Amino acid sequence: MPDSPLSASPYEVLGVRADANDDELRRAYRRALRHAHPDTGGSTAQFDAVQRAWNQVGTPDARSDFDRRGRSATPEPTHETWAPAPPRPRRDSRPLARSYGHPGGLTRQRYLDGIREWVGLGDEIPDPYDPTLVRRAPREIRHLLADALAEEATARSLATLGIAFTVWHDLATDAAGPGLPPKLDHLVLGPTGLFAIQSEDWGGPVRFRRGELIGEALAGERPVRALAARAKSIGRAARVKPTALLIVVPDEFADEPLQIGGSHRGAVIALVRASRLASAVFEGIPGSAHLGGSEVMEVRTRLQQSVRFA
Repeated sequence: MPDSPLSASPYEVLGVRADANDDELRRAYRRALRHAHPDTGGSTAQFDAVQRAWNQVGTPDARSDFDRRGRSATPEPTHETWAPAPPRPRRDSRPLARSYGHPGGLTRQRYLDGIREWVGLGDEIPDPYDPTLVRRAPREIRHLLADALAEEATARSLATLGIAFTVWHDLATDAAGPGLPPKLDHLVLGPTGLFAIQSEDWGGPVRFRRGELIGEALAGERPVRALAARAKSIGRAARVKPTALLIVVPDEFADEPLQIGGSHRGAVIALVRASRLASAVFEGIPGSAHLGGSEVMEVRTRLQQSVRFA
């Protein structure tokens, strides 16, 4: 998968100019590595990011390849792309979770509207996902694309849960937060509980403090409060209560695979790495109530009768 539209370039991660010579690059790497190490005030996520950056530009061949791909105005067949992926043939016959809705659909539409308005209404855009165009766009527009990609990745992960689980994507809600769309990204129902899930990519690390997520990249957002409001809207309409509120982020932006941040009206709040999501839902979140077979059937019926899609 290509990097996130919000990802810093390896040169930015290392704190050096893109035209730095080999000695400057090597010194910058050592300095960044010291600052990012958990023992010197950094974090595992920062340390891993520095190592990934060095792998991308640390040798002449790797650097030449990155510079060629990163600055090419005409993408090659192997060039990164954020366009919607075509359906892939399944490699096994295991039953998938029952899924409804269009994951990432509304967020992609908001991105397309934003990029066209930024370029100029009426101006032709041959490829709205051209990496050269995307990298130049304002952060709020790149953030929309990053979130759409995160929602699609979450949907692929949740589909692997199996037939015992039901998944709804892009549910319309009556509440969200300032500047945020009134929709819940995902709702998952199964024997391990009812999970309200928001897929996010802020382009930087986040962590819990007093039941809310904090981080420089959040720019004032209060994700847990917004997710709780969305979940409450869905739950009130269906007369059900979620057992867990999960916020999913790219692996490099969470220090641990699964972090519990407290609870809200009986629902456990957790920050989950994307790679850990499916197993976390399948196994259940620590402290979150499981549901019996009759409960799952009753909750599913209520949701099917009340869910609206964004």
